[in-house]
Amino acid sequence: MSGIQVEGLSKTYRRGLTGERVRALVDVSLTIAPGEAFGIIGPNGAGKTTFLGCLLGLLRPDAGRITIDGHAPDDLAIRAVTGYLPERLVLDRWMTGHDFLAYHHALARLSAARRRDEVADALDRVGLGGEAGQRAIRRYSRGMLQRLGLAQAMLGRPRYLFLDEPASGVDPAGVVLFRRLLSELARKDVTVILNSHQLDQVERVCDRVAFVKAGRVEAIETVAAGATHARVLRVRAADQAIGARVTREQLAALAVSAGAELAGLDPPEARFTVADDAGAARLLQTLIGAGVPVAEATPEESRLERLFLDAPGDARTKGSA
Repeated sequence: MSGIQVEGLSKTYRRGLTGERVRALVDVSLTIAPGEAFGIIGPNGAGKTTFLGCLLGLLRPDAGRITIDGHAPDDLAIRAVTGYLPERLVLDRWMTGHDFLAYHHALARLSAARRRDEVADALDRVGLGGEAGQRAIRRYSRGMLQRLGLAQAMLGRPRYLFLDEPASGVDPAGVVLFRRLLSELARKDVTVILNSHQLDQVERVCDRVAFVKAGRVEAIETVAAGATHARVLRVRAADQAIGARVTREQLAALAVSAGAELAGLDPPEARFTVADDAGAARLLQTLIGAGVPVAEATPEESRLERLFLDAPGDARTKGSA
């Protein structure tokens, strides 16, 4: 079968001198379709990195089975079409960025005749072209290291790309760049598996997201990659103004004029959907300018944030969900 199939995956470790068995993964089953961007989220110690290691064939599970396009994860045919960006990069710091990529280009047995052009293109794609690519890696910032690691992971145009906290330490411009590159990969039917704590980025990039807790997949959410995810802003007014002096119709009209939408009314509180932080600022400015005595404005948790707050321990979603 094409894509990634995970069936009944379990993994334990021995901890400390006592040799106590610790369950890192418990009966995990899911399917990742070809060309899908699939996110993995969960609290620290949930088993996310262990799961990623099993998918890569770097860890051997105690039970269960993983196949990628019908092969084992460590099959050489799968290795040849896999790219990987680990969370903790260990690079040859004496090399330049260009030499590092050229070295890995050769290790991957890619065309020597196209090496110069493909390495230059890879550096340009992650914003390390020109002088930055000729700089010694020891002089790179954390964000530049992440960019170089992503460039290396994408060499050879892999069909499966595994990313472990790819935007860690990256500035906002780098985050936007990563998101754009991942969107381009999605259009080329590259299967992306993303482990990240940055939930807003996961929502923007992924098609589906698995929430892992205590080694189990508690839920799988469909989040529609590339969609503009509106935010919900809760606004509370002083003196019971909302619902008394300011009506639903007036609030709705003010919201529309600010490019927002009234999502709900429960005096003295109203809920509005806004496109982003700038939209929230415009809405508040409009409400205050119209004489609404805003006492408090708080963002509502996203769908993925709510998983961390109330994911049921006994309501696991299995399969492709």
